[in-house]
Amino acid sequence: MARISACIISYNEEKKIEDCLKSLQSVADEIIVVDSLSTDKTVEIASQYTDRIYNQEFLGHVEQKNLAVCKANFDWVLSLDCDERLSVELQESISNIKRTLDAQDAYKMARKTFYVYRWLNHCWYPDKKVRLFNKQKAKWGGINPHDKIMVESSDIVELNGDILHYSFDSISDHIQTLDKFTEISARELIKRGKKVNVFTPLLHAKVTFIRMYILRKGFLDGFAGFVVSMLSFMYVFVKYSKIIFHRRLEKQSQQKQ
Repeated sequence: MARISACIISYNEEKKIEDCLKSLQSVADEIIVVDSLSTDKTVEIASQYTDRIYNQEFLGHVEQKNLAVCKANFDWVLSLDCDERLSVELQESISNIKRTLDAQDAYKMARKTFYVYRWLNHCWYPDKKVRLFNKQKAKWGGINPHDKIMVESSDIVELNGDILHYSFDSISDHIQTLDKFTEISARELIKRGKKVNVFTPLLHAKVTFIRMYILRKGFLDGFAGFVVSMLSFMYVFVKYSKIIFHRRLEKQSQQKQ
């Protein structure tokens, strides 16, 4: 039977990490936590579930998660964020395939998000993610802060059950994260030489809103669906706007030298 290493990264997650770790106990053969020097009780809580806790100043979402994978003793890795947990059905699905894990390279699963006061059944669902994978054939990649598992092959199977994502506790929380993540994303795209013009922010934002609110039927998620779709519009608009602003400020700085 294959053995599974659960890998978590954390920073000041005392309110959510325990439920995450509890949901992993029935399927994981070891739990690894890489903590970014938390100042709350995150590490104290995590130590009740594992002694494999490592302190590491934050390197970036992709880099931090790959570091956690490197600490795993087993080839099979199950990765969750602290605000996620496995549904009972997903726990059962993983337990049922542990004897035959090696038949595939990776497994994907739907993620269902709880937003402030309700579950989102449309605009952010099913949001399928690869989270169970053979580390010899896959690794974390993507553009920070939007990391994703990069699998060498297309040998990926979907499991029944959901990752339950307890995302934002308030609109204020969402807006603060929006500001933080757009800054990270904008700087990453600048490093990669992303081309944008003054029309890019609005055009890309409009496409995002239409896809989420209309095509994915976010309107069926009520007012929460509208708010999420609007803030997703703002996320894209602000991200590309920051790229333009950063480049113009850099150009001004060079002209003054």
